[in-house]
Amino acid sequence: MKSLKARNEPIANFSHQIDILEESKEVENIPKFSDKLNVIGLNPLKPTGLEIFQVNVGKMCNQTCEHCHVDAGPDRKEIMTRETMQQCLEVLKDSSFDIVDLTGGAPEMNPHFRWFVEEIRKLGKHVMVRCNLTIILANPKYNDLPEFFRKHKIEVVSSLPFYNPDRTDRQRGKGVFSKSVEALKMLNRVGYGKEGTGLILNLVYNPSGAFLPASQQQLESDFKRVLKKDHDIEFNNLFAITNLPISRFLDYLIKSDNYENYMEKLANAFNPSAAMGVMCRNTLSIGWDGYIFDCDFNQMLDLKVDAPTSQHISNFDTDELLNRNIVTGNHCYGCTAGAGSSCGGTTT
Repeated sequence: MKSLKARNEPIANFSHQIDILEESKEVENIPKFSDKLNVIGLNPLKPTGLEIFQVNVGKMCNQTCEHCHVDAGPDRKEIMTRETMQQCLEVLKDSSFDIVDLTGGAPEMNPHFRWFVEEIRKLGKHVMVRCNLTIILANPKYNDLPEFFRKHKIEVVSSLPFYNPDRTDRQRGKGVFSKSVEALKMLNRVGYGKEGTGLILNLVYNPSGAFLPASQQQLESDFKRVLKKDHDIEFNNLFAITNLPISRFLDYLIKSDNYENYMEKLANAFNPSAAMGVMCRNTLSIGWDGYIFDCDFNQMLDLKVDAPTSQHISNFDTDELLNRNIVTGNHCYGCTAGAGSSCGGTTT
């Protein structure tokens, strides 16, 4: 399957997605997200700090997953340059960021990925890599990734839609489950997910359809039980993430006639406690081209930070970014519904 962009689908356009989310007749009966924040005294939404520095190093990926909010795939050529990575390193040197979260696409496909990881670790930052697992087996040059991760004590956050082949392959492609299992075993063999090693292996679950995830605690228990029993696989934590109505998942919602019901479901499940803990309050998201966003989801809608003189990594201004108003929209219902959702799972 080609990406939406490669197919020249209208929904690949950022402004078209925003028009659907904010102006379409299907959302006429749904309160604006900003109105919900007004009720609980959180509008404008403000940062609580700068703790997590999330970097999308490119949209290229070896998979083309059905629900990908990045619209990533093999045909996406947007890749962060070494020059932009160097600008990120300059910011990180004297910053309050403790965690650097590397994402994509498949971040490992960026030709400067390993160099970037090594330089970040020299700064003493904790590094997380969002690995789709199958990249480890996609090409012999990636087969040593588990050992590379171990050497640099990288926290690995791996996508696994479900603990059986059917649901995983339907969402991510034929054969993805078996390759994911083999990659997890490779990570286990070097110590990841094993008690006492300090090598953290977390899994990410997101629903296969237009519904909210079940209890994260229960899902984690089920995943651990089945993966251990059927495949002798161990991991540390499971993060349950709500699908946001962006890019390919938005396309799926519209084509399956689920868009209106899903938006109503998210809005009706709005949780003020979850809104208090949204990731955009302590995170900045850096795009492959160096532009700065409040979160990974705003990045995919091209909603840059509300900091006019600090919208690019080359003009990073800590004070301005700490005092900005966070840009929100109706897609933000996805992060505030039920138990909440972030790149680190539930927020309540």
